[in-house]
Amino acid sequence: MRIYHTSDLHDRRGIVSRLRELRAMRPGLLFDSGDSLRGSQTVYHRREPIIDEIDAAGYDAQAIGNREFHYLFPLLRARAARMHHPLVCTNLVDLKNRPLPFVPSLTLRCEGTAVHVLGLLIMQYPAGSSWERVFGWRFLDPWEAVEPYANAVPAGEAVVVLSHVGLSLDRKLAERVPRIDLILGGHSHDTLVEPEYRGDVPIVHAGPYGRFVSRTALSYDAERARFTIDDFALVPLLDAPA
Repeated sequence: MRIYHTSDLHDRRGIVSRLRELRAMRPGLLFDSGDSLRGSQTVYHRREPIIDEIDAAGYDAQAIGNREFHYLFPLLRARAARMHHPLVCTNLVDLKNRPLPFVPSLTLRCEGTAVHVLGLLIMQYPAGSSWERVFGWRFLDPWEAVEPYANAVPAGEAVVVLSHVGLSLDRKLAERVPRIDLILGGHSHDTLVEPEYRGDVPIVHAGPYGRFVSRTALSYDAERARFTIDDFALVPLLDAPA
């Protein structure tokens, strides 16, 4: 099972042909861990050119980063409506019970294996804040949100987290939820040339601006009852930003 991943593109375009080429040679799922857009949680652009490229490249799912999120529900909904791929966020709760423009979890299949995809958004204010009454959003701690989902997944099925909380919180998440098979991170703009492990949980950060796409090959180890990495590479995708 092969998984590709980008993060923090920040509207860096020109990714389509290279991603299609890589997946044609070595097929696999393609994810983004958030912050692909120009806008932010407070700034809204009516046009986000990178969305067309993400859809053209065939991304299977994307986490909500703080560039995709917006405090105002109608603007987050408008962003999501323009995307033709699923947005996943597990730690964002709507206290007003509005129909969500994203899913808390997603199950895909890759080479006959179920892959359970979770997403994390960096917390914008603490739970119980007065801002919850204003905007209706509650942000859960990453491990509080992920653990119930991860622990419910049967053995032999993969748990992959598209994380936009930064490397330091990814490390804590891996330590607290060992059932996770792979964390694909972003937000902190770290580039890890090899997966970093906390216990048995690998953390992958491909870096910002589309310079690299990570390619991780997983197989199931029945003795350890978890997926392990057979092969990993950071593959050049775009030139460094000027």
